[in-house]
Amino acid sequence: MANNREQWNALWEELQSRHEQASQMGGPEKVAAHQAKGYLTARARLDYLFDAGSFNEIGALAGMSHPAGHPPLAGDALVGGIGRVNGMSAVAMAEDFTTKGGSIGHANAAKRSRLVRLAAEQKLPLILMLEGAGERVGNNTERYPNVPNDLQLVADLKGHVPVITLVLGPSAGHGALTGMFADFIIMRQDAALFTAGPPLVALSLGVDVSAEELGGVRVHAYDSGVVHNVAATDQDAIDQAKQYLSFLGPRSAQAWKNSNSEPTSDALLDIIPPQANTPYDMRSVIQTLLDRGDFFELQPFYGRAMLLGLGRVADHAVMVMANQPTVLAGSIDTAAAQKAAHFIEVADQLGLPLISLIDNPGVLPGPQSEKAGILKAAGRMFYAQRRFRGKKIVVTLRKAYGFGSSVMGMNPWDRQAISLALPSVSLGGVPAIGSTAVAKLDAQESERIQKIESGAWVPADSMAFDKIIDPRDLRVELIAALEVGH
Repeated sequence: MANNREQWNALWEELQSRHEQASQMGGPEKVAAHQAKGYLTARARLDYLFDAGSFNEIGALAGMSHPAGHPPLAGDALVGGIGRVNGMSAVAMAEDFTTKGGSIGHANAAKRSRLVRLAAEQKLPLILMLEGAGERVGNNTERYPNVPNDLQLVADLKGHVPVITLVLGPSAGHGALTGMFADFIIMRQDAALFTAGPPLVALSLGVDVSAEELGGVRVHAYDSGVVHNVAATDQDAIDQAKQYLSFLGPRSAQAWKNSNSEPTSDALLDIIPPQANTPYDMRSVIQTLLDRGDFFELQPFYGRAMLLGLGRVADHAVMVMANQPTVLAGSIDTAAAQKAAHFIEVADQLGLPLISLIDNPGVLPGPQSEKAGILKAAGRMFYAQRRFRGKKIVVTLRKAYGFGSSVMGMNPWDRQAISLALPSVSLGGVPAIGSTAVAKLDAQESERIQKIESGAWVPADSMAFDKIIDPRDLRVELIAALEVGH
């Protein structure tokens, strides 16, 4: 028995030693250098994400015993496992830049695949924290068993579990590609994201470009639309991920009663001008309708004529989609349509009700819009909202013209839980004044057409809307629709 104890103690000491070595990541010098740049380490990022004491690490000893006797690599440059985020179980992995630049070796790849499969099999959200160089140089010189490709596995998660990517430093190649399958992508303001980094671009194309010029925040949050939200620090990015996940949790009984004073509000009478050509900030409308005015906006720098975001109405988590009359008069351009299509699909997959606030003069016309692919983008948006199978609440505030009304879900018989309108709505195939000019109608006929297309009474007569309401009752109506079935 004593001999057994001695042998177990020796094994336990070896286990402790290996775990201690893995916890050191790339070593004190590299960790200190990383922290000096204002970055959290991979382990600190996971500690900040997960509730205290809830992190259960998976694969800590991967990379520590190379079959060819190579020096051990802490966690093979990847730390991951299961924990709780504000009480909700989730899987997360963080690339460790202090170990081999966060590159992906064979043990790293196996660990990635295991963690993604855990998320799929246990139906848990997956959070990817990227800061790495992609596939490790020299992988092709080693023989390892084949493992499932985590690109395939993460792609398979689409529509089944929430996936969030945080780009927290330079991210290239395989890791960056994996992160692009996410529902929600957050990028630190000084991070960079690319298929291949500046050295490879210079070598293969002869183009000298900085990391920021090639794949910085300006490129991906403003121009390409690859990234949804921007964060100032690691902590800010992780806080945004936590906030996003908070909308996926269970509803908390009557907590909403403490969130807003009264469901009715006179504020919309001051915010929304009845005249269709007068701009106003749609964010003010959204904040008036949501509990505590809290609006978690998604992708604010891209497709700015469309507002998308998460909030709560009577503590029901909802996705809000709204035209922004202060940008292009609310016209739907290619970027706006692409953004909307993505988050309509996300809302559908996550089971979130969709509230659509309509005030647009149509899909943006013109040569530049056509070159940018507005027909295809608007078609994708229409397809997304047409296939939406959750609770769809559509509110027409003022203008709704042409295909712009269709992609926003205003079409009658389009599976709306309810279709509401304010009395000042103005409808038509194209804006009323423009339509009569194009048709070359005389003044009398033009005036008659404009009267028909302005105001809610004619469409109400034909059941184009379920209800015409006072703006002050809009929040009451939203609550009533959301409470059905609960």
